[in-house]
Order: sequence, then C-alpha cells, then structure tokens
Amino acid sequence: MTTKTESVATITTTAFAILTRELGPVNTARFINQCTVGSGDYTQERDAIIGNPTVAEIVAEIKKRRSGKGE
Repeated sequence: MTTKTESVATITTTAFAILTRELGPVNTARFINQCTVGSGDYTQERDAIIGNPTVAEIVAEIKKRRSGKGE
C-alpha cells in the first residue's frame, strides 16, 4: 500500500480546517490550547506575584475580603 506523503504545513492546514468544521472556531481554539506547551516558570512567576504567605496570612486575607474591606 502506498500513500502520498503530505508536507507538515499541508497536514496542519487540513487538520485546522477539519477541527474548525467539526468543533467550531471556539472549541478548536480551546483544543489547540490544550495541545500547546506553555513557557516560563509558573512557580517563579507565582512567587513574584503572591510571595510565600503563611496560612494565618491567607486566612486573614480571606476574612478581609469576605467582610468587604479588601476591595
């Protein structure tokens, strides 16, 4: 059995067309997002944003936000 070998670009274009036809553009984007590799260092970025709070600090922040004083 012989098959025609397509270029990667052709296969990608065909796959996107099929996915978009069958799933719609929004769900195609959601699917592709699952298949892509992220970049960066999540742990390092998270630590830069929230630091390393203690449990007591987290509880205090939750209570503050629930009382409406954290806005």
